[in-house]
Amino acid sequence: MAALRALRPFAHREFRVLIAALSVSIFGSGMWAVAMVYEVIHLGGGPLELSFVATAAGVGLVAFVLIGGIAADRMRQRLLIIAVEGVNLAVIATVSLLALLNLLQLWHLAVGAFVLGVGQAFFFPAYSAMLPRILPPEDLLAANGMEGTVRPILQQAAGPALAGIVVASLSPAFAVTGVAVCHLVAFGILNFLSRQDLDIRGPTADLAGAEVPARTSLFHDLREGFSYTIRTPWLLWTLLWACLSVLFLIGPIEVLLPFVVRDQLGGDSRMFGFLLAIMGVGSAVASLATASFRLPRRYLTVMIVTWGVGSLPVAAIGFMDSVWVLAAAMVVFGVTEGVGVVIWGTLLQRRVPPHLLGRISSLDFFVSLALMPVSMALAGPLAEVVPIWLIFFVGGLVCPIMAFVALFAARMTVDEIQHPLSSDSPDPAGRPSTAGHSPA
Repeated sequence: MAALRALRPFAHREFRVLIAALSVSIFGSGMWAVAMVYEVIHLGGGPLELSFVATAAGVGLVAFVLIGGIAADRMRQRLLIIAVEGVNLAVIATVSLLALLNLLQLWHLAVGAFVLGVGQAFFFPAYSAMLPRILPPEDLLAANGMEGTVRPILQQAAGPALAGIVVASLSPAFAVTGVAVCHLVAFGILNFLSRQDLDIRGPTADLAGAEVPARTSLFHDLREGFSYTIRTPWLLWTLLWACLSVLFLIGPIEVLLPFVVRDQLGGDSRMFGFLLAIMGVGSAVASLATASFRLPRRYLTVMIVTWGVGSLPVAAIGFMDSVWVLAAAMVVFGVTEGVGVVIWGTLLQRRVPPHLLGRISSLDFFVSLALMPVSMALAGPLAEVVPIWLIFFVGGLVCPIMAFVALFAARMTVDEIQHPLSSDSPDPAGRPSTAGHSPA
């Protein structure tokens, strides 16, 4: 019965099309992460050149993600997603052709990476805002769980693995060509989305027959999203917790964990890769498991406490001298992250008003992305002046403490009872459950 619940979104044709296209696209993104690295090396580049190209992608993403949220609320999401995938295809196909003809230069890769980053900034807010329009509320948890399952498997494991094989067997150019094929397939699949269903239920359409709201400025739309966040305690405090968790945890895990592996465990890159992989597998399994059950009655408490408790093992990383103990800590971190992310994505789609969902999703995305490079930039210099174990210890304690502060400051235990999200309850945002779709 639980397994069937996780598969219920597949009963809806639009979701089958959307998740198929997303799966192929993120598989291509996983291939690109490896192909881009070895293409830079093939061009004679080193760490500086690789950083330049990677930064270009990050700049494109961070600079446009808030605008992407506004676009998701203003435009027809179906057309926006198809357009983004079409641009991705054009960019990667061009890079692939230049690489195969030995005409590729470093700046071509940087421009391509920048455009792909901009594409992500528009794609994911539109995707998140589209799900409530094509699925009934009771299937959103399973849909987010399915995405949380396929993303680490395809983007973090399968895609990079295949790209590595292609690079070793042929060349980086052929790996880039494989990325182009993925975007071509995803673009083709997206064109099977139903025009009639999604275009009628566009963000400015009102199925009850009300007048279409007047157009407003971009600044007004952005301010409206920020104002809603500040007025909504559970949303505001969760985002504040996310800011701290990204700042205190991402940098140490990404930058300092390799040195823990080398200095404490005597391991190498294979051991580091194994730890990241097992964390991803834990996240995928937890996402699928979460999708297989009903949304918890105490959904805010479960989400924030799971995240907080899951951060505790990080505090002990600097003291661990066994790879299996460290692997267990990474599994716990991955599992709790997966559970929390699936619930969080469902809450945004169930409790945020439809006309704001794109902007709130992009704000969530922006909060995570903006501090990620800051955390990575601080981790290295900080490790020069304080012991690495202390950095992990502080990060692993600050995040659980902040989680419980958020729980009580936002009165989440009261809020979740006042706004139940069981399948037979109306949505707090004013969207009663329907047999097939959530009203726009």
